[in-house]
Amino acid sequence: MAAQTVVVGAGLAGLSAAIHLAAAGRDVVVVEAEAVPGGRCGTATAGGYRFDTGPSVLTMPEVVRSTVGAAGEELDDWLELAPLDPIYRLTFHDGARLDVVPGAERMAAEVERLAGPEEAARYLAFRAHLGRMFEAEWSQFIDRNFDGPADLARPLALLRLARLGGFRRLHNLVATHLSDWRLRRAHTFQALYTGLSPFDALGIYAVVAHMDTVGGAWFPRQGGMHALALALAGVAEKAGASLRLSTRVERVEGGPGGVTGVVLAGGERLAAGDVVVTSDLPAAYSHLLPPAARDWRVQRRRLHFSPSCYLVHLGLTRQLEGQAHHTVHLGRDWKATFEALTRHGGIQLDPSLLVTYPSPEDPEAAPPGHATLFVLEPTANTRAGLDWAETGPRLRERLYGRLAALGYGDLRRDSAVELVVDPPAWEAQGLSAGTPFSLDHRFSQTGWLRPQNASAGVPGLVFAGMGTVPGVGVPMVLISGRLAAERVLAR
Repeated sequence: MAAQTVVVGAGLAGLSAAIHLAAAGRDVVVVEAEAVPGGRCGTATAGGYRFDTGPSVLTMPEVVRSTVGAAGEELDDWLELAPLDPIYRLTFHDGARLDVVPGAERMAAEVERLAGPEEAARYLAFRAHLGRMFEAEWSQFIDRNFDGPADLARPLALLRLARLGGFRRLHNLVATHLSDWRLRRAHTFQALYTGLSPFDALGIYAVVAHMDTVGGAWFPRQGGMHALALALAGVAEKAGASLRLSTRVERVEGGPGGVTGVVLAGGERLAAGDVVVTSDLPAAYSHLLPPAARDWRVQRRRLHFSPSCYLVHLGLTRQLEGQAHHTVHLGRDWKATFEALTRHGGIQLDPSLLVTYPSPEDPEAAPPGHATLFVLEPTANTRAGLDWAETGPRLRERLYGRLAALGYGDLRRDSAVELVVDPPAWEAQGLSAGTPFSLDHRFSQTGWLRPQNASAGVPGLVFAGMGTVPGVGVPMVLISGRLAAERVLAR
């Protein structure tokens, strides 16, 4: 029988890897420093309120379903996912509003209400175009391992993507199909998920808009996003993996002959024939991995990190009638906003905000008649060198003022609990550059050029998570766990 596999970290990537490995008959132990599974998909409680501390957007539930299905389980037996309607509510500086709703006909009607019948027809054509792009990219460039540059050089697949506009700038691609500036913004703001401006990102990242605006978004009932992590942990354990919580890995051991195990805080050693590391990848290379571990993508050039965010969790003493689950308030100065974040390492002059209101789908997160609110403003990461002791309080004041102007009222007065997470706080959690969004997705950090998920210097040392392939986002992180498992099983 194969030697034990140790998975470092019980986040979504680690749990996905554990499920696939245990289902294949491997002896798997998952070691997690925190007292609960989840990693970045964590939870916090204060004053009778419960908050999700990680991702708030869940797309592509079929990836969750296939992850659970790898162990012969049905997702519905573990987790109830509620489809969001609207998927997003977008507000614009001119007072206009666009609800992104499920279904082509309903969405076309919403576009027609905002921008007229001709734009609705253009939208339907663009929606079909997004579907073709997604189909061209998924199996060839996202849902697979990369072993060399030839894996990126697939002539027919590249030609098809080029014809679809995948190598144009995202903004220009969308502008070719949609004429209304609000529709263009509705289908390009997602570039920030990749850490880039839509004026710099390649058109291939239009698939991010496809994943949510076409594919839809979901939210776990009863327990919020953290319930996803708990469900995956339960499936992993049922498949045979063991979880060791409140246990920190101090270092991974091994060399050119292969990985040999991990050493835990306190000195205990776990022997292993394979180790899957899912913690922050640049940080792992700096202090967790053996000297023989190497990847020129990490160690021989400057890494480019995504912007960070200033995040406020509020426990409200009232509810917000008519509030959508996700509302994106877009600022006026579109290009300048992105340039401030991605080129100049600064603060948005006219901030765009994501406001998430999970209480209707997760009523147990707050006392009766109360609610929880999650407000996110993208900001520079800690590499920008801002003085957060001065910047943080200034952003907080501006944030509350902007929310009041947007019609939320005096949220400071109406909040019993406030939890603030700024870039230094993200960095204190072990996230390089103080960003929860890891490396950005410029071409030089995509596919085979992204830090790899198998060590060239230490056989059996494998990686999963946001910092490696395929990248950032809940579906991508779950896929990264499966790809890591495939690396282990192929040895």
